[in-house]
Formats: sequence, structure tokens, C-alpha cells
Amino acid sequence: MSNYQDQALKSAKSLLLEPGGITQADLQKALSTMYQHRLDDADLYFQHTRHESWSLEEGIVKSGHFSIDQGVGVRAISGEKTAFAYADEINLDTLMQAARSTRVIGPSGGKKKIVLGASKSAILQQPTLYHAQDPILSLPTEAKIALLEKIEKRARSKDLRVVQVMASLAGEFDVVLVARANGRLAADIRPLVRVSITVIVEQNGRREIGSAGGGGRTSFTYFTDELIDSWVDKAVHAGLVNLESRPAPAGAMTVIMGPGWPGVLLHEAIGHGLEGDFNRKGSSAFSGKLGQKVASKGVTVVDDGTLSGRRGSLNMDDEGNPTQCNTLIENGILKGYMQDSLNARLMKMPITGNGRRESYASLPLPRMTNTYMLAGKQDPGEILASLDKGLYALNFGGGQVDITSGKFVFAATEAYWVENGKIQFPVKGATIIGNGPESLKQITMIGNDLQLDEGVGVCGKDGQSVPVGVGQPTLRLESMVVGGSV
Repeated sequence: MSNYQDQALKSAKSLLLEPGGITQADLQKALSTMYQHRLDDADLYFQHTRHESWSLEEGIVKSGHFSIDQGVGVRAISGEKTAFAYADEINLDTLMQAARSTRVIGPSGGKKKIVLGASKSAILQQPTLYHAQDPILSLPTEAKIALLEKIEKRARSKDLRVVQVMASLAGEFDVVLVARANGRLAADIRPLVRVSITVIVEQNGRREIGSAGGGGRTSFTYFTDELIDSWVDKAVHAGLVNLESRPAPAGAMTVIMGPGWPGVLLHEAIGHGLEGDFNRKGSSAFSGKLGQKVASKGVTVVDDGTLSGRRGSLNMDDEGNPTQCNTLIENGILKGYMQDSLNARLMKMPITGNGRRESYASLPLPRMTNTYMLAGKQDPGEILASLDKGLYALNFGGGQVDITSGKFVFAATEAYWVENGKIQFPVKGATIIGNGPESLKQITMIGNDLQLDEGVGVCGKDGQSVPVGVGQPTLRLESMVVGGSV
């Protein structure tokens, strides 16, 4: 067992089990009780979360919030059916009651004694992608408030047209412990921090917004003066660019997407369609297409939960399985789906370490971690110069996607009109409209400038939100439909 897993298990037991008088033997008893019925799988998920946030508006730190939440989720699976119970009180009586209530999903007459950590395969061999310290304790309260005040001062000093600054700082310390019917007992200690910056700029009665920020699985000391300054500068720049923007042209045109955060379109329009549950049910536009060409040559898309310190990374998923770097599309060919334990078993495919849940009160689902397209060979300057007439989109806001059809609509928050390979002017109101699988086939140039986002991504699915990462290089896409103002 690795030193990290040793430490994580010890800390998790101390925090989650011992206060309620629960031992490892009790976990085995609960799982064995569940298996008095004939089940295909079962697990116990314990979680303790501390969350702190501060926000500034109109030059004043107006709110501070601190919360602690903990509980246990108990899940039993029989075939495709799942029974689930959870409680915010962790003690043996509650645990056993949940075990007895969920086991009824399967027929009685089962007999299996669960022993945790007995076999070599039951011991998680995991990397150490982030430290195990509580980020909330990494900076005193006065320094957190000073950080937000610095953002305000820096933003207003950049330009007299900055009329309002909003900033927030958040930190989370998450400890989880998973006990599974396959004998695995594993734990993880997860830090997470984030800074968000929004500025409002005004000129001649016109107001526009710019935003930036970032974070990751680290401590508040990650937010150096240089990093904060760079995000403030980006937010102010985005707002000022929008002040000069003109209505976006509409129609079918070539679109160049910048590197980094524009990968959110890849995440939504393509990534969700590659999650196992949608494909098992046949409701994804990618269902039944393994081994087929689904994208242009040179397009390779991966989901990688093993990147050190990244917002979407995990030492293990929420089912106790190690995260992996999973190749989803390779050189245009569909290679695989993202799987949790349930869908992998039903589809007879390998588990990929993508079982994720928002909290102990939620069921695990196949979810993305850090999803991005690998770099190509073209210089991004050459890609821009190749554009005779079209849209250059550097940043995106919200969007909507239909998983079944693959259709999506995304709003560009920073975009430019290009003619003869040169930027002419910024535009506002541009929306990219298309079909995920079809847009993959419209990629004709792939830049050598892969970037990951700064660490702000949040993914929603079935009412659950989890932190994720996105990324891509500069891309040229042909015949995209742009909804605009003219």
C-alpha cells in the first residue's frame, strides 16, 4: 500500500468512522448483510466536506460562508436496478438500517462474506496527484480578505472605464472513504480552491462584462500576485474588447476556435455523448460506433483524470477505482467510452475510473474528469492567416446540448471578425450552432498550442455538479452555423 493511501485511510477512518464507533469489521458486516440477498454489486460511500467562501462587491467583502457536511451513501445493485439510501448521521445503527433496506433490490437467498483489503487487487495502487492538507487552513482570514481587495484595486487601476468589480474566493476540503463488495477499501483526501473575477466596464452609457479566474486541487498559496494580476488583466481586457464590439454576422462560415477554455464546447457537444450510460441505453449520437470514423483525421480526444493538481483530477473515482488517461477518439476513430462500474459491467467493457458523484447523497454516474483534444502540427498564426473570412472565437459562455441528436448552441463571449487572415473588429452576440459528431468532421486544421483551462469548470448532469477540466489547441472548423445580430 502506498504511503498516500496509508495516510488517507488512516485520516478517513479517524474523521468518518471512529466518531460514530464504526470499525472496519462493521463495514464488512454491513456489506455481508446486504449480500444475504443476491446482488451484483454494492458499496458504502462515506464523505466529510468543509467548504469556505468569501465574496467582494462594490469594494466591500460582503459575505463569508463556512459549512461542514458529512454522511454516508449505501448502494445495492441487481442487474440494471439500483437501490440507494443515504444519511447525514454516521453511526452503526444508521449504516445497518440502510444496508438492510437497500438489499431488497435483489432476491433473498444470497450468501457472501465480504472481507475488505484481503486480496492484492483490493488494494488501490493510486498516484498522488495533490497534497492531503486542508486548503482552508493554508491562509489566514485576513490574507483571504486582502487577496479580494487586491483584485478590486488592481482592476480599477487598469482602466477608468472599470465601474464595478466582483470577486470570490472558495476553498474545499473533501475526505471520502469507499468500501466495496469486491473487497476494496480506499480513501482520498481532496483539496480544491478557486478564484472568480468579474468586471463591468462602461463607456458612453454602454456596459459590458469581462471575467476570468482559476484554481485547482491545491491550497490558497497557489494564488500568487503574478497569477492574480494576470487574471485581473484578462477580465478587464475581455470587458474592454466587448465595449468596442459590433453585432456579429450570421450564417454558415468557417470558425476558428482558440486554445484552452473553448474546449468547453468539446466537453458538452462531444464529451457527454461518450459517457457509458448514454451509450448503453442507445441514446447517444455515438452509440454503436466503436471502431468507426467519427472525426477528421488527426483528431484525438482523451479524458485524463491523472493530471497533477488539475481541477478535474482525482486519485481515485467515487467508486474507489483508479482514474486513468482514457483515449476516446484516436486519429478520428472512436476508441472507447467513459465508464463507471455499473455501465462497464452491463456493457461488458473495462472500468475506466469515471464513476463520479456530487456527494454521499448522490448516485455515482459515468462523468468526465479533464477532457481535451491533443495538439496537432499547425502553427496557430498560420491557422488564423488561412481564414479568408469568418469568426475567431477565443472564449465561450453557456450553451445547450441534446445528447441524443448531438445538436448544440454555444455563446461566444469574446470573438472577432476576420478577413484575409487578419482580425478586423470584435463582435458580440455570436452563437455557434451545430451537431457534435458532425462538427468533429469539420475540423481541417489543428494547432500545436494545446492549452488546458485555468481551473474553473463545473459540469452538470442529472442534477449533480462536479469539478472538471477542459482544453484544446487552436482549431479551424468549416461550414459552422453562426447565429448573430446581422
